Amino acid sequence: MGRILALDYGSARIGVAISDALRITAQPLAVVAAEEFEERLRELVTDRDVDLVVVGLPTSLDGSEGPSAAGARRLAERAGAITGVDIEMVDERFTTTAAERVLIEGNVRRRRRREVVDKVAAAVILQGYLETLR
Repeated sequence: MGRILALDYGSARIGVAISDALRITAQPLAVVAAEEFEERLRELVTDRDVDLVVVGLPTSLDGSEGPSAAGARRLAERAGAITGVDIEMVDERFTTTAAERVLIEGNVRRRRRREVVDKVAAAVILQGYLETLR
């Protein structure tokens, strides 16, 4: 059983997190520019023994999907085509807010928060997914 990679979609940047080998904890890994995504994803899946990619699906409070959700679905399709591993979509409501809160509580400066919030949000998505596996 390999690791799980999580993606937090953004039109300019994609946050990436990875599970430990036992699939218990999630760690923020990287923020990847959209134009570098395909190459980096191939590397990450191969180098880190990933066999599942979880993609956060942004929805509104009522569960409806907007333009960001369509982008996340396209990202999931690309990820599957590029890697050949299984892809799962998971609800990501409030993950960026939760990531911001963690960073603020950790006294991370605003500028630095902007640089890392996407990978922390991916870790929040992944940790939530890992908890459903128990």
